[in-house]
Formats: sequence, structure tokens, C-alpha cells
Amino acid sequence: MARILVVDDDSSFCIMLKTFLTKKGHDVDEAFSVNEALRLFNDGKYDIILADYRLPDGSGLDILTQVKALKPSTGIIIMTGYADIRMAVKMVKLGAFDYVAKPINPDEILLTIQNLLNQKQSGTDAAKNTEAKVLANSTFIQGDSENAKEVKEYISLVAPTNLSVIIQGDSGTGKEYVARKVHEQSKRSANPFVAVDCGALSKDLVLSEFFGHIKGSFTGAISDKTGHFEVANGGTIFLDEIGNLTYEMQVNLLRAIQERKIKPIGSNREVKVDVRIIVATNDDLKDAVAQGMFREDLYHRLNEFTIHVAPLCERIKDLPLFANHFLKQANSELGKHIDGFSDEVIEIFNHYVWPGNIRELRNVIRRAVLVEQGKTVGTKSLPPEIIASKHRQQHLSKISGKPENLKDLKEIAEKEMIISTLEKVRYNKSRAALLLNIDRKTLYNKMKQYGLQI
Repeated sequence: MARILVVDDDSSFCIMLKTFLTKKGHDVDEAFSVNEALRLFNDGKYDIILADYRLPDGSGLDILTQVKALKPSTGIIIMTGYADIRMAVKMVKLGAFDYVAKPINPDEILLTIQNLLNQKQSGTDAAKNTEAKVLANSTFIQGDSENAKEVKEYISLVAPTNLSVIIQGDSGTGKEYVARKVHEQSKRSANPFVAVDCGALSKDLVLSEFFGHIKGSFTGAISDKTGHFEVANGGTIFLDEIGNLTYEMQVNLLRAIQERKIKPIGSNREVKVDVRIIVATNDDLKDAVAQGMFREDLYHRLNEFTIHVAPLCERIKDLPLFANHFLKQANSELGKHIDGFSDEVIEIFNHYVWPGNIRELRNVIRRAVLVEQGKTVGTKSLPPEIIASKHRQQHLSKISGKPENLKDLKEIAEKEMIISTLEKVRYNKSRAALLLNIDRKTLYNKMKQYGLQI
């Protein structure tokens, strides 16, 4: 058993993780900010701190540096909503044991905690092979499908230029991978690549994150801070999920792009910056412009070149390549020796819609390798939603015959809509009922009527 402090500004997530770890025998407290975490740390003795990277009054790095200065033996695991390899290497080199990407997989976090505790008992060096460990978490590789070849061609065309790029694609398709490739093949490759998850930025601190601030400029500004734009000077800044920026922040961003100058909060000086802008979104920015949610002038300033990354379900040819890559990765990370996948698992993979795309495939394979006891990944090692998808396909094949009357046609359409909606929301029945515009009880009755045991 370990004493663990969970730090995250999402109270629901904190409570969920605390409940899970408590059931596993650990003594867990929660905090929702850097200041609260440091206060609890000073008052108590913790073996492990699980800290989110983005917090309202700072970051997990603030916790890492201060805790390591006071008690180096405390194990720290950083939780991050996006996979920035440079940031992860930096955190591990500064003393973090490891990092985990959100959404958190309970089995994965439990394994990471156990590895940390085992390391503490054996007294091994936490920083050993840190960069190799982090780079092993690299998620994406180049595919062989037509879309993958097209993306590769577009990267080679636009990379040598200074054009701003919009990368369009669903969540988990590898948009950051594409952005990094553009940077690596550009004339700026020797300079910084700074990845920013706009969806993880606090609305109150977004200006500070982008442009920096000086000490005392606002409550909580205890020291000067260099913003992302200044850090990326001479290189590339990648703004992921740019559609999440507020209208006010879009104005400030447009001004910075056009004038190539920024002004840190509280400062009278302007800083010249030379950065290439690459943005990513899983929304249609044209629709956002039409709805007044995104500035048209900013959209046209960014849309000098667009790269579309197709979802995994449209590039099934790449699936075996990714699956085998992630299998090798998981074997290395988890110390397992799984040889491959059963024929039934391969069939399920080929017919599953993969709403989380390549990132979901990676997580599914890591979990399967973790729990598999044999030499080949079988269906018992797959998560419930994947198995449910298989049952869905079987069920649809039974009902997809030619309807004999309007009632049969209505039932088939209703079944398909219910099943596809459940799949879309990962089988969260409350959310499914909301999207279907029916109450939860009606949904349960419909599922019972149609024999949908999901």
C-alpha cells in the first residue's frame, strides 16, 4: 500500500481515480491546484504524486520541481492530455518517474504505480534510459494506404515553405505526428517545435501561456514566465484543437501572427517573434466561421494549406502495420512476449469502427498485452466495447435482410440508430439517450425490445 496524492482540476476525475486506487488498497488524497497540492505535501507524507500537467495556477512541472527539491524520494507521475514527447523527456529528466496520457487507462496507471513502488524497493535509478522510455511511447508511424501516401506527399510539398497549415482530422488520427513531420522537413528543423493543446488551457491563463507574463502582473504570478510563442521563436508552434480558443483569444492570436510581435502580460516591451503556425482541429472551421464561433479573418490567415488525415476506418490497409508496431512497443514496455493476434481478433479489428482511431488502437493493444496470459492476443483480452461491437455486427447481419413491411423497415432503422449512437458515446447510456432525444428508461425499453445486450 502507498500514500498517493492525486492532483487534477477536474474534481470528477480526481474522485474517480481516488475511488479506484483506494479499492486497490492505497491511501489516497486529492488536490485541485498546485498551491493545494504543495500545502498537502508539506502537511503529510506521500510516496507518490499523480499530477496533471495543466493546472489552474501552474503545471505539474511546478509540483515536480518543488517536491523534488524538498523530498527527492517522492515518486511523481505526470498525467497529460496530449503527447508532447519533448515535454515528457524534460519531465522525466527532471525527476518524474513516468508520464501517462489521458484518457487514463486504469490498468495502465496501476501498472505504472506498481513499477514505481518496485523501483523504490529495489533502489534502481529513476532516470535510467529516460529518453528511450519516453520515445517508446511515440504513437504514430507512416502508413501505406492511399491517404497516408497523400499526406506524406503534402508534407514534402509544404514543409520547405513558411505557409501556415491546418491539419484536419478526427481525434487520434495522428495530427501532431503530421505537424512534427512538417517541422522536421522544414528549414526550421534545428529550432524548437512547441506543441500546445488549446483544449487544455485555462481560459484565465491562456494569454499568459501564449505570450508570457512578468512577476506580479496578476495574482499567482510569482515569477516571470516565458510564453509558448517566445519559446518557439525561430521554429514552429503547433496549436492543437484551435477551435477551443475563445473569440477574444482569437483576436490576440491574429494580431500576434500579423504583427509578428507579442507583449507579455504586465510588460511594456514588445517581443519580436518569428514562428511558423501549424494548427489542428477535428471540427470543420468553415462551419465554425459560418456560425460566428471562429473569426473569418483568422481562418483565412491560417488556411494557407490544408492537410486532411483520414480516420482509421477509412484506411484499414494501415491497421496491420499499426497493430504490429504497437504490439512490439507494448511487449517492450511491459516486459511481455506476445507473438501476435488470433484470427478472430484480427477479424474484429478489421470490422470495428475505431472512434478513437490510431490512439484507441494503441491503447487497446497495450491493455490486451497487459492482461493476456497466452502467447497470442485473444478475444478475452479485448475491452468490452470492442466485443460489443462484434456482437453488434452479428446482430445487424441477422436483421439486415430485406424488410417485408414498413414496420420491419422502421425497426431495422431504429435498431441501427440506437446501436450506432451507443457506439459513438462509448456505450454511455445516459449520453446516448440525450442524443436520441429520449429518456433513459425509454432507451432501456427499446434495447430490451430489440434484444440489444450491450
